[in-house]
Amino acid sequence: MIPLKLNYNYTDIFRAPRFALSGKKILFLIKSNLLGYIAYFIFSLISLLSTGMSTKEIISKYGLYPCLFGHQAEWFSWLVYFFGISIWFFVLMLSLTGVCRIFLKQLKGNDFFSGKDASKFVFKHRHALVLTPITIFLIIIFFLILASIFALIGKIPVIGNLTLSILYILYFLGSVFTILSTFVLFTSLIFTPSIVGLYEEDTMGSVFQTYSITFSQTSRIIFYNVILAALIVIGIEIYSWICLNSIGLISYIFGHKFFMADQFSVVNNHSLSVVFPSVITDAIVYYKNFILEKINLRSGIPILFSTSTNFTDLTDLSFIQTISSILLSVVYFIITLSIFSYGLAMLAVGQSLMFVTFKKLSDDDDLIFRPDEDDDTDDLKLQNIFESSSGT
Repeated sequence: MIPLKLNYNYTDIFRAPRFALSGKKILFLIKSNLLGYIAYFIFSLISLLSTGMSTKEIISKYGLYPCLFGHQAEWFSWLVYFFGISIWFFVLMLSLTGVCRIFLKQLKGNDFFSGKDASKFVFKHRHALVLTPITIFLIIIFFLILASIFALIGKIPVIGNLTLSILYILYFLGSVFTILSTFVLFTSLIFTPSIVGLYEEDTMGSVFQTYSITFSQTSRIIFYNVILAALIVIGIEIYSWICLNSIGLISYIFGHKFFMADQFSVVNNHSLSVVFPSVITDAIVYYKNFILEKINLRSGIPILFSTSTNFTDLTDLSFIQTISSILLSVVYFIITLSIFSYGLAMLAVGQSLMFVTFKKLSDDDDLIFRPDEDDDTDDLKLQNIFESSSGT
């Protein structure tokens, strides 16, 4: 195995879009996203049904992406809705860790590490992924409770005034640490998958690593993530442009009157309206243009082949058209997931490159050459592959 060479500086981040454009990584994220999405869809649908909306109204308005925001709902509806979001977020954390593990093996020169192997690793280290941000959150809560207790002590006559003056410097340091821990909490949400996936840390180790890189690499974290965010926006724009124009080209050919014409258009329009409802596409276009304008890209790459997403009621379709529309919706949804998954793959790869760089610069610890728990298994797998190849 020949390891990949890195520069261990910000220039490595620019390689994230290329490293992320991998069928293995994107497919792994699609599968994981699909599981998380199913949980989100079920709980979101239940929360919207509790507001009095019918399933038909929900699908016609939101397509495959039911959303409770903008509705008057009871507390239990919001509880169900956010529970679905939490499940999807947890699954995303797991899947990002799997991609980080796959990428580490790629850096080591092992291209035979599979998604199944990554799933086994993620399952083994799943507790650290959940408990790391929770632990940091509890640390913040502990300091806030401690501050409240000392504030109550401050109400005691004489003693309160004395302790305020004597212990104020400790209060100040505790307040600074609490504010910094809040920043660490946000850092943990994006770095925990790479810390666990690359460094094989448990919960306490992940908490320590998060605090360590946040305090020692603050300027690099901000600078590198600004670069990565711009690359993700540009990468998704290019990837989605290719996907949307490919869909538009198929629509242009198959929808021509010489070929399937209206027979294709009816089925295609309904499938697109379900997967890309106007309420979702309008919001995406608005925020996309807003972001692209901030990085001087204006409205993005012009679309060559546009597609229609006019909603068509299922009752207007024949039985065969209904079945065809449902199957085509699944295909369009998978394509949509691939766009989203490519963005997540760039995030995982980018954070992995950052963590590798931070450990190299701060501790002179090169993770590419650092032994890991899978080394024996990897050597055995490569040996079996070479033996089977030589046998044939």
